[in-house]
Amino acid sequence: MVEFNISKKNMATMRKFPCISLLIFSCLYLQAYNGTVSATDTLFQGQNMTASGQLTSSANTFELGFFSLGSTNVYLVIRMKNVPTKDIVWVANRDLPFTGSSMILTINGDGYLVIVNDRTTYRVSDDPSSSQNVSATLLDSGNLVLRNGNLDILWQSFDYPSNMFLPGMKLGYNKKTGKVWSLTSWLDEEDPNKGKYELKMDPTNSNAVKLIRGSEPIWSSGPWNGHIFVSMPEMRLDYIFNYSLYSDENETYFSYSLYNPGTITRFILDVEGHIKEYALLESTQGWFLFWSQPRQYCGVLNICGSFSNCSVETASCQCLRGFYPLENRQGQNGGCMRSMPLTCNKDGFIKMNDVTYPLSSTQQINATNPFPYSGPQVSSSHKDSCKEACLNNCSCSAYAYNTSGHCLRWYGDIVDLRQLSSKDPNGHTIFLKLSASEFNNGRGASKYLWIVAIPAVLLVLLQASYVVIRWKKSFKNKGNREDPSQDILLFDMEMSITTSSGEFSGSENSGKQRKDPAFPLFSFASVSTATENFSLENKLGEGGFGPVHKGKLLNGKEIAVKRLSKRSGQGLEELKNETMLIAKLQHRNLVRLLGCCLEQGEKILIYEFMPNKSLDLFLFGSDIEGLLDWGTRVRIIEGIAQGLLYLHQYSRLRIIHRDLKASNILLDNEMNPKISDFGLARMFGDAKLQANTNRIVGTYGYMSPEYAMEGLFSIKSDVFSFGVLLLEIISGKKSTGFYHCSSLNLVGHAWELWKGDRVVELMDPKLKDQIPCRMQQRYVNVALLCVQEMAADRPTMSEVVAMLTNELTVLNSPKKPAFSNARNMTNSSNQPANFSVNNVTVSSMEPR
Repeated sequence: MVEFNISKKNMATMRKFPCISLLIFSCLYLQAYNGTVSATDTLFQGQNMTASGQLTSSANTFELGFFSLGSTNVYLVIRMKNVPTKDIVWVANRDLPFTGSSMILTINGDGYLVIVNDRTTYRVSDDPSSSQNVSATLLDSGNLVLRNGNLDILWQSFDYPSNMFLPGMKLGYNKKTGKVWSLTSWLDEEDPNKGKYELKMDPTNSNAVKLIRGSEPIWSSGPWNGHIFVSMPEMRLDYIFNYSLYSDENETYFSYSLYNPGTITRFILDVEGHIKEYALLESTQGWFLFWSQPRQYCGVLNICGSFSNCSVETASCQCLRGFYPLENRQGQNGGCMRSMPLTCNKDGFIKMNDVTYPLSSTQQINATNPFPYSGPQVSSSHKDSCKEACLNNCSCSAYAYNTSGHCLRWYGDIVDLRQLSSKDPNGHTIFLKLSASEFNNGRGASKYLWIVAIPAVLLVLLQASYVVIRWKKSFKNKGNREDPSQDILLFDMEMSITTSSGEFSGSENSGKQRKDPAFPLFSFASVSTATENFSLENKLGEGGFGPVHKGKLLNGKEIAVKRLSKRSGQGLEELKNETMLIAKLQHRNLVRLLGCCLEQGEKILIYEFMPNKSLDLFLFGSDIEGLLDWGTRVRIIEGIAQGLLYLHQYSRLRIIHRDLKASNILLDNEMNPKISDFGLARMFGDAKLQANTNRIVGTYGYMSPEYAMEGLFSIKSDVFSFGVLLLEIISGKKSTGFYHCSSLNLVGHAWELWKGDRVVELMDPKLKDQIPCRMQQRYVNVALLCVQEMAADRPTMSEVVAMLTNELTVLNSPKKPAFSNARNMTNSSNQPANFSVNNVTVSSMEPR
C-alpha cells in the first residue's frame, strides 16, 4: 500500500490543472512501485537504493552511498559531505568489496539491511528483532540507525566502528554481552579491511585505552584520572572536546562530545598505527592536527621492558640503578633485573627526577583517589607516611607524592618509565626501592677507596708528566710554529676537531687570519702504516680526487684516507678549501674530518670511516640495491635536509655545497646520512646571498640551470640538487642514467607523471605496499618544488624541512621544472649504471 500526503493548498492547485495533477500522481505512483530512493535521509522497507543513489543526513553533513576507494572495488560507506577531503567515517562491507554497479541497498522482508547484487547478498545489520515497518536513517551525527515503527533502535553503525571515532561513539565493552567497541586500522589507504592495529579499552588495567598490534600491546593511554587519561596531557584542550568515561554494572566506555556542536572533528586510527585527533579549520577548510599518539620512540608501550628507563631525548633504553639488562626480545629491549634482591623492611630508596609516572604489573586502585595505583590520600606534610607505607610492603617497588598530597605506590615490575628533559613540565619525581645492600656496599667500600685511588692518581701524574715533557720538547724545536706531525696510529678519534689558523681561509671576505686550536697534522709514515702502505686490499675506490684507502688505528678504530693523485684535476686549493670548511662544521649529518697530511709532497685528508659506504651504492648498486626500506629512506632524506639546513642557515658562515649527489652522501653503521666532499663548496658572509663564477664545476644532472648556464650559484642551487636527489631516493632511478621512451630525464619523467596524476609509477617497485598514497604524492610534490626552473620559486631548506616533517604544512603546486625536456646524453638503458664504492668521494673534474 502506498500512502500519499498532500496538503489542501496543493490539492486545490491540482484541481485547476488536471494535467499537471495526473502527471504528479503518475510520478509518485511509479516511484513507489519501483521502490527506489533518491536523495533523502531514510530508506524504508521495500525501497531500493541503487549504486547511484545516496542517503543524506538532514543537516547535509554526512552521506551514505556506494563509492570506489581508489580502485575498482566498491564499498557502502558513510562519509563527510561538506568537507573537501570527503573523509570516510564508516564502511559497511570492509571485508567484502563489490565491483561494477549492479548492487543495491535494501531492507528485506525479514528486516535485515542488506546489499544485493547479481550473485551475492551481504547482510549489513544483525538480527533486527522486528520484520515489519523497519527503516534505516542516516543521522546528523554520522550514525546509521535501523528502527522499527515505534522508532526503537534495532541496530546502529556506531556499534560497529571501523577506523574513525566520532562524537557520540563508544570505545569500551559491555560487561553482560561481551560486546566490544574498538577501532581497527585499515589494511592500507585503499583497502578498508581490518589492518594490523586495534584501539580498545583494557578492563584489566584501570580501563586504560591501549593500542595493540596483533596481540602485542604497543601503547597505553594510562589510567583515567577523572578528567583525562594520565599519559595524554593533550586532552586538557577541553575548550573544544568534552571527554568522559562512563561505567555502570552493564557497560564501561570512553566517549566525547563537542562544546560547540558546529565544530567538525575526526579521531582516526591510521594504517601506521597512529591515533590522531583533527579539527577542521573554517578559514582554510583543512584539517588541523591537535595531537597524535604514540608520538615518539618512548611512546610505544613498554618499549624498554621492566625496570628500564626510556630517554625521550635520546630515544634509548637504560637499566635503572641497581638493575642489569636481560637478553633482548625481538624488536624491544628485554628489560632489566635486580642486581640484589629486596630484603623487605630494611631497604632504601633512590630519587628519580623528571620522569613520567610508570605502570606496574600489579596495581592498587583507590576509587576515591584520582590517581590509580595510589594508597590512601595524605597531606603534603605526611611524606614520611607515604615512604613508610611502601617500605613496609614487600611488594611495593616505588612511591611518589604529588602536589595535591596524594600518595602513589607501584607494585611488582615497573614498566613504561620515561626520562624527560629537566625543562619538561610533565616530569615528576618518584622514589625507587633498592636493596639495603646497594647502599651498604657503597659505604662499606669506602675504606678500600685509597687502596684503589692511590695507584690511579700516580698513573695520572706520570701520564701528565710525559705530556708536559713532550710539549716542552716540541715547543723548543718548533717555537711558535704549528704543532709537529702526529702519529695517527695513536690518535684519539673522540677528541673535538676545530680548524687550524687562518691560512686555509677560503671565504669570499677573508683577509684576516684567526688562531684557533691546532688542526691535527699527521705524519706520512704513520698514515702509510695505518693503510699498510696504501695496499690494494685496503683500497675502497677512486674518485676525481684520487684513491681512497681504509686505515686502522692501534685501538681498532677505522679511518678513511683520501689521497690526492698527482694526475687529479684538483689540487692544493680544493684540499685547503675542504679542510678549512669541514673542520669548522659540527653536525651529525656532516662527515667528520679528523686531520690531514702534507708531508713529502703528499696531500691527504683523514676522515671518519663510514662502513656502509655511499648512498648511490644502495640505490644503484647491482649487489645490494633494494636494501633500503621506506623508513630508512625517510630517515636519510630528513638527515640530508637537516645537514643542508645547517650549512645554509646555522653554521658560522653560509656555505653552498655545490656538488650534492648520491655518491657524496655517506652512511654510517646505522644508515644515518652524512654529507661529504666539500672541495667545491663556497662560503658567504651573513649578508651575501649569491655569487658568480667563471669556472663551472659539479655533476651533470644535479646542477641548477642558473649555475650550469650562467655560473650563478646560491643556496637555491643546493635546493635544486636536493630535489634531484630526493627523486632518486624515492624512485631508485639514477638521474643521469635514466632512459625513457620519450627521451626524458628523471626530472622530466617525474613531471609528466605528476601532471598525469600517476606518481605511483615513479615509486621504487621494491617499496610496494610500504608507502601510503598521500606520502607518495607529498614527497614528489616537495621534490618538484625544489627543481623549479626559477631559483626564486624554489623553497629554502628550512621550508623543505617543514614540508617533510610536518604533514600539516600546506604544499604549493609546483611549476614546470628545469631540464624537464633534456635528453639524457651520458647514459642509456643498455649501459651499466655507475656508482661510487668510496667511503669518501669527491667530484670528478672531467668535462660533463
